[in-house]
Order: sequence, then C-alpha cells, then structure tokens
Amino acid sequence: MAAPLVELSNGEKIPALGLGTWQGVDNPNVVGQAVKHAIDAGYRHFDCAFVYRNEKEIGNALKEKIAEGVVKREDLYIVTKLWNDKHKLEQVVPACKESLKNFGFDYIDLYLIHWPMSVAKETGGFFSLDENNKPHPSIVDYLETWKGMEECVKLGLTKSIGLSNFNSVQIDRVLSIAKIKPMMNQVECNPNLNQKKLIEFCSKRGIAITAYSPFGAPLRYWAKPTDTEVVIERPETLALAKKYGKTAAQVLLRYLVDIGTIPIPKSSSKERIQQNIDIFDFKLTPEEIAIIDTFNTGTRTCASFGYDTHKDYPFHLEF
Repeated sequence: MAAPLVELSNGEKIPALGLGTWQGVDNPNVVGQAVKHAIDAGYRHFDCAFVYRNEKEIGNALKEKIAEGVVKREDLYIVTKLWNDKHKLEQVVPACKESLKNFGFDYIDLYLIHWPMSVAKETGGFFSLDENNKPHPSIVDYLETWKGMEECVKLGLTKSIGLSNFNSVQIDRVLSIAKIKPMMNQVECNPNLNQKKLIEFCSKRGIAITAYSPFGAPLRYWAKPTDTEVVIERPETLALAKKYGKTAAQVLLRYLVDIGTIPIPKSSSKERIQQNIDIFDFKLTPEEIAIIDTFNTGTRTCASFGYDTHKDYPFHLEF
C-alpha cells in the first residue's frame, strides 16, 4: 500500500507517511535493510538526518532498489537535517552538499534545520555537553542559518526547506525574514503530546507538520523508569482496533494522520514496517478522534533537557 500525497504550500508533494531512520544510528546495516523492506511495502518517504550517521547506508539501499527497477529517484521523497554545529551561514551549503554526497544523489526533497539551538563545538553525536553538563555556547542566530537554507534551494540542492523542533515564536521569527518560507516543522507528536495548538498555528501559516516519535520513542537511550510512556494498547484503542480490524498501533498512526500530521514511525521489523503503512483504508470519526485526544498529557519524551539552558531552547513555551 502506498501512502497518499500531501501537497505543500510550494506545490511539492510529500507522502503522508514515511519511515523514520533513527534506529540505525548504532547499526547502519539494520537501517539499510529496513529501507529496502519499506520500499517493497510501498514507502517512498524516508526521514533522515546527518547526525544519525547512516545517510550512506540509506542512500545505498535506495540506489539498490532503483537499480532493480523497483523505484525511480523521482518516486522518492528524501528528507534530511542540518545539525546544530553547522548553523553559521557559510556552513549550511557545504553541510547540505556533504549529505548529498553521503546519499549519492544530486538533490534532497526537503532539508530541515534539526534544532533551533546552535553549538559552537563539533558534537560528534546527538548532543555534546561541557564539563558542567551545559551545552557548548554559540551565538549563531537561526535566522542566519535560515539564509543558508534558502541558498540551498537557490543552488538546486533541495526542493524544499523547513524546520524541526521550532516553537511558535521561533517560527514567526523565521517567517519575518524569510524570502523562501518553511514548508515543514517536524516535531514530536503522539497521543501523549498531540500538538494540536502547534498544528493549528502552523496550518494557518501554510506549514505542514511531520510527527516524529509517534509511539513515544520507547527505545530511546535516555529513558528513565519514572518517565510517562505512550501506552499503545489502551482499552479505548483496542476497541477501535477491533472495530476496524487493525492493530492498536495502526489506530494511533491513523489518529496522527487524521489530526493533520505526517507520521514517520521507525522499525526494523519487516512485518511492522508493512503494518505501519497499512492505515489508509480506514478513517477515524470525529468522536473517535476526540477519545484519543483525551490521552494528551503534554508530556515529551524528546525534550533534550541537557539543552534547557540554551538561549534558543524551544520547549519553555506551551507550543
């Protein structure tokens, strides 16, 4: 089953569900096989990031499927992200070119600023903290970064540009200076954090929402025993799953589609990859959506707490 297409405000079209690829950070071979399973299952949207350190493996898997004649490059929608240590204007284009070299393609479909927070030191991983457990300070304003993102479009390196983990105030700051507006804001979104206010805010500005961690990132390495988890198999969800002949996870993904987001579940399981995209033959009613709305607690699993003293930390605001 292929996902339907969602038209962005610049006329480009993105599949309404994609494969998240963060699970391949520590074992790139796993993500390469997941990508090939996903292509066979009908996926055409692949969400990547430079910091995941697996762009080469993903590119190789995609090129294998192209060589087999299963897909063409123009069938694919490839997303990747600029990391925090490349926010200076003169760093953005070279960083984008490096990702393109990793993939082995000559353009990206969507290039995102991964976080609004810049760091002054090369991180070598997700987040790098100093001896005081604080982020390495940086004075780079993400408005400068945005100008570099626009240059990537002008050079034909990417068709669209956007944001990730930006709050409402930060989005409006970007819009105030943008010559090319952001097409997307990728944020954590799941039944515990349904982001309805941010979805409405972005929709009014022609910005789509990609929902990462749709199941609450249960395999995240920073999880604590006291964390609030996303409970997939709640009685209400199981009842809906029975009604529609689906799994509880499929119901939750359908919920995210129905509230106006593009979910990017990640999995290395061939069966789960297939199930995750098999959600476009049913639709929840407004009453059923309202039931799942009640699960919302505003709880984040990807809050980057080590960076909460950064001047551009995005989660001090409600949305």
